[in-house]
Amino acid sequence: MPIINQTNKFDINEPILPKAIKNNAFISGNYPYPKKLKRALYDEQLANLHLELVKLQAHLQKTNERIAIVFEGRDAAGKGGAIKNFLLNLNPRHNKIIALPKPNDTELSQWYFQRYVKHLPSAGETALFDRSWYNRAGVEPVMGFCTKAQSEHFLIEAPRFESMIVDDNIHFFKFWLNIGKEMQIKRFHDRAHDPLKKWKLSPIDLKALDKWDDYTLARNVMLKATHSRHAPWQVILANDKRRSRIEIIRHLLNKLNYEGKDKEKIGQSDKKISLTANQFLRSRSCNDEG
Repeated sequence: MPIINQTNKFDINEPILPKAIKNNAFISGNYPYPKKLKRALYDEQLANLHLELVKLQAHLQKTNERIAIVFEGRDAAGKGGAIKNFLLNLNPRHNKIIALPKPNDTELSQWYFQRYVKHLPSAGETALFDRSWYNRAGVEPVMGFCTKAQSEHFLIEAPRFESMIVDDNIHFFKFWLNIGKEMQIKRFHDRAHDPLKKWKLSPIDLKALDKWDDYTLARNVMLKATHSRHAPWQVILANDKRRSRIEIIRHLLNKLNYEGKDKEKIGQSDKKISLTANQFLRSRSCNDEG
């Protein structure tokens, strides 16, 4: 299937990625760093953050507090890898991944949020949503899986639904992982030619490339409508998976109080790649993606 990227046309089945795309992938979408975070520094920072996550897990078990985390972003933005990395040293009994398939006929007849409610965390648990109810603000309207009226209604209802989550004393986080267009193409191409990852690439993923601008518009509308004081979006520029994984954990840990918290080990957020929704919407990463 041919994929068009502005002035470059190529067949994803071709084993060689065009040089123009390969060379521009890392800095696409106005990513502020020219290279990946060095492995040694990444490993050091990640080890410190994982130790803090273990402390947080013990705190949750002691206090019965709950956490819900929404991971959103374009296809191949790194949501699944970020979740896997987050859970690397945590007990799977107390941490659950929610990655729901498309709704069945019964679910289609229910309140839109209903099938997600039963997956919210119980006492001491953390629930990590690999995509979420925000499908109705992104893939569904862009791909024609819902009506415009349904999507507009969702944008009104989502902050109300999330208010109920927060009012029930669940610690609630929303991350949008943002990647540039060439980076998405490169990751799709990598998947297409890796027999262990080929299953990650779907026909809808490839159709999404031709709808890049539509997804950009839908994303911006969604962030504006659903970024709230009680449930804010944190946008992570995610061309470098190492940096994005660190910033996700760091942001969450800095927002929570727990026994034995070591702020020095956690460190300060990298404001070049960890942005509020409003900061992101004003940035070149939002307004000049390529």
